[in-house]
Parts: sequence; C-alpha cells; structure tokens
Amino acid sequence: MRLAVLPWLLLLSGSALPALANSGPGMRLASGAADVARIAPPRIDQALSTLVDSGELVGVSALVWQDGREAYFGSFGLADREAGRPMARDTIVQIYSMTKPLTGVALMQLYEQGRLDLDAPLAQYLPEYAAVRVYAGTDVKGKPLLVAPDRPILVRDILRHTAGFASGGNEPGPVGAMYRKADPENFGHTLEQMSRRLAGVPLLYQPGTRWLYSSAVDVQARLVEVLSGKPFARYLQDHVLGPLGMDDTGYTLGEGDWPRVAALYQRSDDGVMTRIPDAKAYPLNRGGVALTPGSWGLTSTLDDYMRFARMLANGGQLDGVRLLQPATVRLMASDSLPAGITDTSWLPGKGRVGFGIDFAVRIAPPARADEASGEVGEFFWDGAANTLFWVDPVNDITAVLFAQWVPFGKVPLHKVFRDAVYADDTSAAAPRE
Repeated sequence: MRLAVLPWLLLLSGSALPALANSGPGMRLASGAADVARIAPPRIDQALSTLVDSGELVGVSALVWQDGREAYFGSFGLADREAGRPMARDTIVQIYSMTKPLTGVALMQLYEQGRLDLDAPLAQYLPEYAAVRVYAGTDVKGKPLLVAPDRPILVRDILRHTAGFASGGNEPGPVGAMYRKADPENFGHTLEQMSRRLAGVPLLYQPGTRWLYSSAVDVQARLVEVLSGKPFARYLQDHVLGPLGMDDTGYTLGEGDWPRVAALYQRSDDGVMTRIPDAKAYPLNRGGVALTPGSWGLTSTLDDYMRFARMLANGGQLDGVRLLQPATVRLMASDSLPAGITDTSWLPGKGRVGFGIDFAVRIAPPARADEASGEVGEFFWDGAANTLFWVDPVNDITAVLFAQWVPFGKVPLHKVFRDAVYADDTSAAAPRE
C-alpha cells in the first residue's frame, strides 16, 4: 500500500463457494441455521454513524450481500467535507491494495490456460530474476555482502509475498538505500522497467523463508503482460473489469468522474483530518503516467467492487460470466504459507490468518476480544485509505467498506464494522424506518 504523499472448493463447475465451504483448509459448513450470522441493518447503521457523529470519520459507506441478495447498504458523513458533498453509493474512492486481488484474478486466468506453472522459477518467465542476489549483512568495512539464493524465486513466491523483495522505499539499511536508488516504483516507469529495476535490488531474505509485504504484485502485473501480450491495464479491462460490468473501476478518471470522487484526508495523532490535495491524493488517476501497478492505483465504487467480491463468492462467476473455475478460487482462498515461516511481519495484526494468493485467509477464530469478528475460511484484504472487503463462504456473506483517510488504522473502523455484521444481538434486527 503506497501513497505518493506518504513515500506507501469442490470441482463442480457451477457450484458457488458456500457449497465449497467444507472442501478446503480451514473451511466448514455452518452446522445449522442458528449458527449462521444474520445481518441486522440498524446495528450496522448505529456502529458506522456513531463514528461519523463523534468526529472520528469524515465519511463512510458499506455494502453487504448475504444469501444472494443485498442485505445492507449505508452511507454516513461526507465524501468531500470542503464541498459539502455526502458519501453516496456511487462515490468513487481509491482502493489502494484492494487492487491486488484483481491482479491475482487476472494472473490466475492465465494459469488456468496452462501458460503458468506456479512452482516454476520466476526467471523462466521474467529472465531479469535469474541473477538475483540476497543480502547477507556487511563485511568488516561495512560493505554489503551479497550471496546467491538457496533456491530461485518461484512464481508462487510472488503470489504470497515470500519472494525476498524489500518492503519498499522506507526499508532501512543498505537494501533500502539500494531500493531507493533503483526507484522501481517511479510513475514514469513502465511495468517492464519497474520489474528490471526491482530485479537489480538484492533480496532482503532468502526466498520462501519469510512473509514480507512488497512490490510482488506489481511483478504479477508484469507477468500478466508477458504471458498475455497485452499491457496490464488493457488485459484487466478486457478480461476482468469489462466482463464483470465494473464500469466505474480503472486507473484513469475521466472529467465526468471527478464530481463523484471522494477527498482523501490525513489524520493527525490527535484526530484532526486535513484534506490532501487531489493532485497528490490521486497521482496516477489523472492520466499521463506510465506505471499501472498491480498492487495499487485503481479507483472503484461500492457496487463495482461488490460485483468482484460476489464473483469470488460464486466460485468465479457472476450473472452468467465466468472468470475463474471454482477450484482456482479455492486455491486462491487457501492458506499457502510454508509451515516453517515464523516471521510474518505485521500479518498477525489482521487476526489469526494465513495467506493465499493476494488474500489473507482466516485459519482460526478470533482468540481475544480486541480481534475483529470473522469466520474461519473467509478471505479478505484492505487498502491504505482504510477500505476493506471480505468473502465469508460459511455465512454466504460478501462485504465492502469504504472510507478515505490515511494513515491506515488509528480508528478501529474495521473491527467496529465486522463486529456489527457478526454480533449475536438479534434484537437489533428490526427493520429500519
């Protein structure tokens, strides 16, 4: 997740994921109707509106589907405080790292076509990674020691953040300095140039030994280009966004889109929200930029992203359009971290989770009261401006939550929303007036 302003399943072809809930690691069917979460709109209304009314948030909106129908929509506060424009259903926001699952779907389409072996060396497809070296400390003169990797970076490593890449431009030490000098994420670079520059930076750790969030999904986007012969943004439009009818999702905003675009706010430690100028808040989206990252950069609306989430919940298809086979969605939504990995950076902060292909995967129920509610078998991800989505096969729930402030966290929005969705208080389930 990066901001320019903040150097940031059974194999039955027609089956939906709820029917697959007992077929993968950590997934199970609910044992009976009493065990299934039931959405109570007034409870969610109260939870979200309280955060806005208290001044913790400028604006927030949410959409929840359950059992194949819309179960909740709510919007509170302002999308643009300075213009007095309310948060609305069609408000366009930066989804930042919620771009990653879309990239993963694009790449896995090519995997289904037999163009990609997940256990092949990455260099088989992107030769620039054949000569990577691994940082192994410094010598007595303080010069970096670089060694050959114990094994090649595998395609699977760039899907689950175990490739060895540094975490980005803020990485301390010699590798961070080399990363900043290479400047792979410069907006003037194409994905090809980005990948070549990244390949020239030493790996921070041996492939497969650690989970560390990185630019790996940008490499996925470059891999889509190489395998498909199309620019990544064009492939994404032709094979994911267009077929799903996600007409409000893309890298470039048109002139007519801006009246619906949410402002982005910087939250201070004492809770003051200061608007970030649009030119800095939406650096990629005005056009004229070469980079189309796989890891961030898309803008979207609640309904657009919900179509994507519902496609995943339905085992790879929606409204008669199939993007992936159910087995592929199950693969993406299954924990694939090697058993020997104990260093997983901040991933445990998202709960008791593993990692699949561009999703976190819940592998155990919350163990403490301060953990957000959720169901074993769900898969999810979020974005730097505090957006969130998840798919819960057990309860047949898909949820999308939008807000627009940085830095990530500070306000417990995700926990408040999740707890309201999963609370057991059935008295709150009365219809809204």
